[in-house]
Amino acid sequence: MKISASFLKSENIPRDLRKLNDTDVDFIHVDILDGKFVPKLKTMPFRQMKHIYEFTSKRLDVHLMVENPKKYISKYATLNTAYITIHEEIEEVEEALSLIHSYAIGAGLSIKLETPVERVIPYLKDLDLILIMGVAPGRGGQEFEKEAISKVKELRKVLKKYHSKVLISVDGGVTDVVAKKLKEADILVSGSFITEEEDFQKQIDLLRK
Repeated sequence: MKISASFLKSENIPRDLRKLNDTDVDFIHVDILDGKFVPKLKTMPFRQMKHIYEFTSKRLDVHLMVENPKKYISKYATLNTAYITIHEEIEEVEEALSLIHSYAIGAGLSIKLETPVERVIPYLKDLDLILIMGVAPGRGGQEFEKEAISKVKELRKVLKKYHSKVLISVDGGVTDVVAKKLKEADILVSGSFITEEEDFQKQIDLLRK
């Protein structure tokens, strides 16, 4: 199981990024909000976010919760980025996925809890990762919604049916207890469960058990 650590709720981002860099976490999960896709919620602009490399050498797992991802893709492609994930609920999904791949970066597609799993099928050939939201997008520290477990199982069946190697990631409310119910996922995104404790490595180890 791979772990992607989010710093969305961090009160001291430089400190927490340095601490995460000293762990064996697989990715740093970077949430980007434009105040539109999730109304009134915005994260720091790229001119600040681009300095993330000063605090960590980990690969980035970028989650674009934005209405127009194309203008963000070209910027985050310049960083040490492994995946850029957009939302299925936006317009021009295929164009955005193609743009991500043009930078030789893994392309991900995220779906909200209320979005049917079948909506990802037309894009499978263009995907490296599918992100299932375990909470409503945007706010860190929310409690995991258990219906996400059935969505993961349903998605795994779809991927097997289409002989797809696409990875399944789960984001939102992931704790060690939740992780035990998500064995069919490939990547777990966890934020406050890790960063609100003193020993980050201990928390990451608990997620992998």
